[in-house]
Amino acid sequence: MTSPVSIDLDQAIGFNIPSRHVRGRLVRLGPVLNEVLAAHAYPPPIERLLAQALVMAALLGSTLKHVDGQLTLQAQTENGVVDLLVADYKGGAVRGYVQFDAERLVELGTDPTLFGLFGKGYLAITFDQAAPADDGGAARYQGIVPLEGESLGKAAEHYFSQSEQIPSFVQIGTRHDADGRCLAAGVLLQHMPEGEVGRERLHVRHDHPEWEHVQALAATLKDEELTDDTLPLSDIIWRLFHEEDEVRVTDPASIAKGCRCNFDHIRDVISRFPADERAQMADETGQIKVDCAFCSRVFPIALVSFDN
Repeated sequence: MTSPVSIDLDQAIGFNIPSRHVRGRLVRLGPVLNEVLAAHAYPPPIERLLAQALVMAALLGSTLKHVDGQLTLQAQTENGVVDLLVADYKGGAVRGYVQFDAERLVELGTDPTLFGLFGKGYLAITFDQAAPADDGGAARYQGIVPLEGESLGKAAEHYFSQSEQIPSFVQIGTRHDADGRCLAAGVLLQHMPEGEVGRERLHVRHDHPEWEHVQALAATLKDEELTDDTLPLSDIIWRLFHEEDEVRVTDPASIAKGCRCNFDHIRDVISRFPADERAQMADETGQIKVDCAFCSRVFPIALVSFDN
């Protein structure tokens, strides 16, 4: 008996429902996610957290208009088990890492809450549109809100509500298989204001009947459906919204694992330091070792190379 074939892995697909003024996005990560996680030896709770963050980065980043645009998600606290969570998306590629206290994490058990991991923290999301100067609109903007809710998805909903006044629905599911493989997927729905840019927007109400209807349909989606890698993402859209007058679905976009660390760039940055400071950075072998938090690679740079 042959195993079911996995489909729609490492892809994002967009859609909109014109009659409801709703836009949406679905993302499912598989091999790319496992490639990112393989660079670290994170325990399962931290793997799940980073998986959720990478899905969120892909959901938001894949909406950027310009290919050079970048989306950065950062969650941080002063005294939580997790000190820092970073995930970003640029040019169809995601990367991320987590800094955490391993000893304190053990005390939380196998299924810690978001508050247990972060305590009192905040969520910052930065959109860098990389737009040409004459393209109009803000090229880069950031919103920061308290890290609230029972999941990273709910914290993102709070972000959009507070920072952009856009009613949003976010659901992210993760799955760990017996063979150690991890899969994560998510959906983002947003109720866009009516009216033209520059004119009065007719509504951004969270209790608008159009939004309540779509939100109720989205709430029927189960994590098992999101993470079912034999179920096409387009089928999920159909299951939820097939009774709507029109649903426009975009072509799927591929997502890759990306880390922008580069030996030449790192050497160039270090070369800007005075020679005495470079000497202090070096170890007993005369090498400056720079490690990348995203991919765990170490770049050894010899002091003598700066003499050339």
